[in-house]
Amino acid sequence: MKRTITAIGLRAKTARAIAVLISGTVDAPVALSRHELIFATPKTPATFQPYHEVMDEPWERAQALAKKSESMLVANAAKALRQLIDQADSASVVLVGVVGAPDRQLQKIGSPHIRAHAAEGVLFRRILELAAKEIGVECRTYAEKDLQKQATAKLGVSEYAISQKLSEFGKVVGRPWRADEKAAAIGAWLAVAEHK
Repeated sequence: MKRTITAIGLRAKTARAIAVLISGTVDAPVALSRHELIFATPKTPATFQPYHEVMDEPWERAQALAKKSESMLVANAAKALRQLIDQADSASVVLVGVVGAPDRQLQKIGSPHIRAHAAEGVLFRRILELAAKEIGVECRTYAEKDLQKQATAKLGVSEYAISQKLSEFGKVVGRPWRADEKAAAIGAWLAVAEHK
């Protein structure tokens, strides 16, 4: 007998995350709700785009300066994630699937502006991983690139079947149901599939 699991899929964005909760089994997942988690505040403007704030600095210094925002972002993300779990109508959330930018060699990017965008992509994905760890929730991470292909391989279903299931999810949770919400849903579904 397959266990029913509740998972949160998170699509990392700049200073926020799109969240989709699903429950069920890998063969029969059901969408529960969608949300947006915000973890930067107007009181702390440097947390919105930490690398943009320091992109004119030499790379090593920029990293050190941006790192100062990390603990505040993790705390805010952990709080937002905990609140979402607490609102989950007594469904026990047992894991999180984060979809975001993969690690890369940022120092090799020559343009400071492009590097700032890339660094923030990696940073905000990592913030979500650290937030899940801080509140004691199992976390899996999936690269945003070729997410659909990863899903077909790991779930053992066709792209068509995934698209059909995502359409069902969208009807359940309502609008907006864009690429970010779909990616978050796939992240949750993959996490359910890989949960041991």
